Amino acid sequence: MSASSGLDARSIMKAHLTRRYIFSASHRLHSAEMSEEENVETYGKCNNPHGHGHNYILEVTVSGAVDPATGMVCNLVDLDDFVEREVLDHYNLENLNTLQEFSQTVPTTENLCIEIFEIMHRGFRHAHLERVRIEETMMNSFEYAGADNVPSR
Repeated sequence: MSASSGLDARSIMKAHLTRRYIFSASHRLHSAEMSEEENVETYGKCNNPHGHGHNYILEVTVSGAVDPATGMVCNLVDLDDFVEREVLDHYNLENLNTLQEFSQTVPTTENLCIEIFEIMHRGFRHAHLERVRIEETMMNSFEYAGADNVPSR
């Protein structure tokens, strides 16, 4: 294989890029559709009326062909700028319960993951969005790859 054909192969091969970001937010896990007892039973200490906070680690994975001119799936500046503007500026240092998108939905990290995926899916056009993963604690992480990848029950 010649050097030039190697570059051509890279430009048609799919590669993945995962970028990590950190933000802090608080939430209270509580459903208005359940009794106080059901909420405590379901959410335990996460149902604390005063809420609690997390230092979330967000991972965004995108994919695409490697651009032969840059050697990249997408420009990191484009990805970082989009995530900063559309995700971090919106969620960092916020009480998730007070945000419009959680007015009818419990702000679990699963639901936060879905919201961030949808923001990325709607607006980031420089590469294909593969998945969003959020690490809530050392012991908990959540991942969402879109409705097409959700198995039926």
